[in-house]
Amino acid sequence: MSGPIRVARTQAGALTYVVPVPPEHLPPVAPGDLLAAWSLARRAAALELWGPPRLLRFDRPDGEATEIAIADADAGCWAEAIDEGYDLQSLPGLALCLRLLALVEVLARVPALAPLFEVTPDGIELHPALLEAAATLPLDAGARFDESAIRRLLSRRLPPGAADRRRIA
Repeated sequence: MSGPIRVARTQAGALTYVVPVPPEHLPPVAPGDLLAAWSLARRAAALELWGPPRLLRFDRPDGEATEIAIADADAGCWAEAIDEGYDLQSLPGLALCLRLLALVEVLARVPALAPLFEVTPDGIELHPALLEAAATLPLDAGARFDESAIRRLLSRRLPPGAADRRRIA
């Protein structure tokens, strides 16, 4: 992976990140780090530690760029927490943040994943195979998980009736 992530603050207070690789080339993360990041972000949200809007500009090998805005208040809070804990100026820190946001997004978008997580008053329980998939499956060009790829990957990893989950408080 080439070069560092450059960051600048706009006059309006937003942070702009220039990333030397596209989202689909960001590195995998450890499932335990993803679990820890979820807990860190959830605590930050409970404390209402909102972060500034962020604009991510990913350089592509063809000279084009992909731009992604993190402008939603909740996503901004989670990004701020991950920045504080893992450093969004590093490729591993940015990969962790985007995988966390992509996991939340895919859970809401793909009903077939519902058996792999449970929202409880104490937090959320995630199946270890779901955590592993989110930690290792490549992101797409829009920094999301491909629905068919995650479903295919999880269908090979889960035994019938698997229900062991990890609680995130």
